[in-house]
Amino acid sequence: MRIDILTLFPEMFSPLDASIIGRARKNGLLDIHIVNIRDFADNKHHQADDYPFGGGAGLVMMPQPIFDAMQSIDGWEQAHKVYMSPSGKTLTDARAREIARTDHLIVLCGHYEGVDQRVVDHLIDEEISIGDYVVTGGELPAMILIDCVSRFVSGVLGSSVSAEDESFSHGLLEYPQYTRPADFRGLKVPDVILSGHHANIEQWRREKQKEKTGKVRPDLLKEE
Repeated sequence: MRIDILTLFPEMFSPLDASIIGRARKNGLLDIHIVNIRDFADNKHHQADDYPFGGGAGLVMMPQPIFDAMQSIDGWEQAHKVYMSPSGKTLTDARAREIARTDHLIVLCGHYEGVDQRVVDHLIDEEISIGDYVVTGGELPAMILIDCVSRFVSGVLGSSVSAEDESFSHGLLEYPQYTRPADFRGLKVPDVILSGHHANIEQWRREKQKEKTGKVRPDLLKEE
């Protein structure tokens, strides 16, 4: 999968070189490119933002650098183009799975008071939010989107079971996990987990999923 990221702050994306995403990049499963929007500003100071028409606080990212940055990407018209915005639809596990089926994803990171609306109207296919709160820019949300989507790209996790057997995969939160030792300072792993009886283990896990979901996210039980 190819992913292009349009940003004013390319230096923020070093985490994409680490851990599972970094390994997937080295193995050729993810082809991630960072595009610096400032490089496309047509003024000598590489200014990419300006005051909003009509007044108001803050600055708005200008259309020209974004249009030119977007159009510099090979195949941009066919790519799925996402703008990270608190005004977008909330990212879900199901939506991430759908986006992972695309061959080419372009992610635009807003900053300051956002981007000129003409960018959204004429370049963007979808606005996505990571929750009902506001952060200082779209870079961290973009990394969350990319990490979430990448889990569903074949080979990235190394096992297809991993992506299928976690929180939200069946509309419920994940069950408790344990590892060695079975007895840690008197804190013991539940006997059923050590029993080797797979049917009982699966039943226990399902019950624990429903129990935790009911406490933490009862709204998910209503949707199940």
